[in-house]
Formats: sequence, structure tokens, C-alpha cells
Amino acid sequence: MVRTEYEFILPFGFVDAAGVVHREGVMRLATARDEIAPLNDLRVQRNRAYLIVVLLSRVITRLGDLPAVDANVVEGLFAADLRFLEELYNRVNEDDARVELACPQCDHRFEREFGRVGES
Repeated sequence: MVRTEYEFILPFGFVDAAGVVHREGVMRLATARDEIAPLNDLRVQRNRAYLIVVLLSRVITRLGDLPAVDANVVEGLFAADLRFLEELYNRVNEDDARVELACPQCDHRFEREFGRVGES
């Protein structure tokens, strides 16, 4: 079974207008649409650095007791929390894969790392 959701705890947390700190959340795996759609966003077209803001707002499904996570919430994160979430996004959506294999003749088990597409 493929794991599609990842719980996290932010180092500092998002502080809402009432002063409540939201640290625990859930991020889901990104879809192709999640990575393509932000490229049509005018904010991303004007400033490529905004891509991570839009991308994270699409894949974070829960943050504390907030009713929704949108670009405004992601913009309001502390820089350390944004870096944390960007690293988490890269880790869970990484296209490098380690796969456990077994020799068909002797059943010896070993791991094989497959690189990125186009790499040898």
C-alpha cells in the first residue's frame, strides 16, 4: 500500500490572528496537477520563488485547527517552518527510490537505488 499522507510538527508554528499557534499538520503526496497548476498562477509567473508557497498550499491538508491552508497561511509561516516544509515536500515526493529486491535464484535480498530519470 502506498503511503499518501505524512504528519509533521513545525519547529515554530503558524500564529493565527488570535495568537493561537498551530504546529501539527498533515501533508499529502503531490500529484502531477499540483506541480503543473502553480505554473499558471500569476504570482508564480511574476516571482518564481512564490512557487513553493502555492505548491505547499495545495498539499498541506491540515495545520492545527485551521479550517483551511491557503497561500496566505503559507506566507505567514516563519522562514524556518517554510524551509522545514519544503524539505519535507522534497523528501516525500522524491523520485529517487530504494527498492528491496530478491535474487530469483537464491532469494538473497538486497536494496537497489534507482536514480532520477535520465541519470545513469
